[in-house]
Amino acid sequence: MKFSKLISMACLCCIAFTAIEAKPRQNKATGDEIIYHIFQRSFFDSNGDGHGDLNGIRQKLDYLQELGVTSILCTPLYESIYYHNYFAIDFEKIDPKYGTLHDYLMLIKELHKRGMKFYMDMETQYVTEDSKWWKEAYGNPKSEYSDYILWDDHENKRPSTIVAGLTELKGYDGIIHKITTANLNSEKSKAYNTKLFSYWLDPNHDGKFNDGVDGFRIDHMTDNLDNKGSLPHLFDTFWNPLFAKLRAINPKIKIIAEQANWLSLGLDYLDKGGVDRVFGIRLAYAIRLFRKDLFMANADSTLAMNPPGKQQIVFIENHDITRYSSAVGGDIRKLKIGCALNLLMGGTPAIYYGQELGMTGASQNFGPTDANEIRERQAFDWYAVAQGKGMAYWYKQKGEHKDQFNDDKPNDGISLEEERKAPNSLFNYYKAMIRLRRSNSAITNGTYKTLDNDNSQVFSFIRRDGNKAVVVVINLSDKGQVAKVNVHGLAGKKIGVFIGMDMPAVSDGKMSVSLGEYGIGAWVVE
Repeated sequence: MKFSKLISMACLCCIAFTAIEAKPRQNKATGDEIIYHIFQRSFFDSNGDGHGDLNGIRQKLDYLQELGVTSILCTPLYESIYYHNYFAIDFEKIDPKYGTLHDYLMLIKELHKRGMKFYMDMETQYVTEDSKWWKEAYGNPKSEYSDYILWDDHENKRPSTIVAGLTELKGYDGIIHKITTANLNSEKSKAYNTKLFSYWLDPNHDGKFNDGVDGFRIDHMTDNLDNKGSLPHLFDTFWNPLFAKLRAINPKIKIIAEQANWLSLGLDYLDKGGVDRVFGIRLAYAIRLFRKDLFMANADSTLAMNPPGKQQIVFIENHDITRYSSAVGGDIRKLKIGCALNLLMGGTPAIYYGQELGMTGASQNFGPTDANEIRERQAFDWYAVAQGKGMAYWYKQKGEHKDQFNDDKPNDGISLEEERKAPNSLFNYYKAMIRLRRSNSAITNGTYKTLDNDNSQVFSFIRRDGNKAVVVVINLSDKGQVAKVNVHGLAGKKIGVFIGMDMPAVSDGKMSVSLGEYGIGAWVVE
């Protein structure tokens, strides 16, 4: 949810100095799953209207499998007045710009034929004034939809505020719409959500799930919605009962929560909220700051303290934050380190569309409007000339800021067409790193632990799976570094190169490592 930033971004500096005091709980990750997070309006346009769509995703599944991803997470598909599709008009209707229900089902079935998975983003906590609930219940307490909305009066004239006390939002097209909170206390609302989520699990109710989602991402999930006190204890009263009913339909589904408080590790969601995964938000910000103390403070807590069977989603980009490339100044060495950490550290990795190309984009300040985040959600750059079939330039069609989104420049080296044929490109590095990840069970399934070393510019960790281990060492500086890494317990083991070329010397429980500027080395230990 794009407005979750309003609460959390001002406090992100706290991440640097907040450590979790807890005994690590070891658990395994989910194998070789790699999620590809798509802002679908910007991915690939199959019909020439400038909007990315479901058929566009289906046409590019070969590309996604070439890259090596196994699952797709889309932003919401349901109809909304807003381009990002949060704050719904109708939860049951696919946005017409994305296609039809038939197009959607074709995509899901094709994904499953290929052995891939699909996760649906859901945010049923809010609706706009354009929804049937609002239109029929506003000023009419006797409406059958009256209980679907949280009202601050008895006449249904004061719909409750949403996050940050907002009552309305301005779209990038300049149009303002009112927004309110759904009444998650209502039995009618609970029944509606159960029916809605259940439908997407098994649309034709045949119990086979080849046409259903493999899980849900719950946007802006919280136990006390927006901390207003009007909807407290939602883990117990709303989310856990809903998830239990969904798992009774398909026990294999995975529930992913975006914790509303971005400073949280999300352990309460895993322990008490009934979800399978949360997002490693604090780790994502630590990775882009290239400071060892931040890595140390956040890596162990994110990756080693989860309840058994639960995981964190490890990512470096998503639709709500500045592109990683913009955050690190486009430095290809830092981009490759980001890739390595994203894919090698643990949890379930997620790649945001275009991240593999080094696409850029940072939020702007046009005032209170959702246009501010468009640069973080620009068209996937398929072609060297930044033009061609499928380019999804929907944001250049209308709106007062339509001429101010210009990160994609011709022949800038940041396009799939250019990077495919460049052996040392970021795209080819991602492909190679994904293949490398899958080659060793210590990376796909192993536990995580930070390793101490004697250099403040070097970060090191180990992944273990039974008798197999991989030691990863990264130079976070622009100068060559030498470090002695504490590898007690690995004496007498066979060591082989995993990343890099040099074999380290091991003596007295220390691995002596020499790395060039922003260098990465990894060694297999058996």
